[in-house]
Amino acid sequence: MFTGIVEELGEITAVETLDDACRFRLRGPVVTEGARHGDSIAVNGVCLTVVDHEGDEFTADVMAETLNRSSLGALTTGSRVNLERPTAVGARLGGHIVQGHVDGTGEILERTPSEHWELVKISLPAGLARYVVEKGSITVDGISLTVVDAGPDFFTVSLIPTTLALTTLGLKQPGDPVNLEVDVVAKYVERLLTAQGGTR
Repeated sequence: MFTGIVEELGEITAVETLDDACRFRLRGPVVTEGARHGDSIAVNGVCLTVVDHEGDEFTADVMAETLNRSSLGALTTGSRVNLERPTAVGARLGGHIVQGHVDGTGEILERTPSEHWELVKISLPAGLARYVVEKGSITVDGISLTVVDAGPDFFTVSLIPTTLALTTLGLKQPGDPVNLEVDVVAKYVERLLTAQGGTR
């Protein structure tokens, strides 16, 4: 489990394209400290498994389902990525419960800068709109954010200078894709209500 508090802005150092998958080599001095084979690291909000680790770099395999569901397939050598290690049991939950299981992708629609923050408008796939509510939580490229406004096919988030400086959202421009993970609690509630016929 992750919390959506990005630990560092890493970099893709190599991409190996396979028949129905790909292998990334990533640089991240913070997240590789003490890393071992089999550990999980979130890359732009996608939970990946450490296959190999050497120095400040690690290798991770990405299967077809992940490439189809997320924006990882658009990454190339030199791309910057948000990196986070799983939260330790008993640690503070700084963001919200993040599984690292991307539900779909959105697109940066608009950026409206202000003196101390920036409002970012992001497209929202129709199948995910019902899980996104004003002042609720959403994960964008692995970053735990609070929804400012929720429309039928978009939502907005307000970014502080720290988020702009230390994550990919400070770099992305209108037209760029982002990974979205909605609040898992909302999905469980929907499933329980559906199983009970919508009534208690």
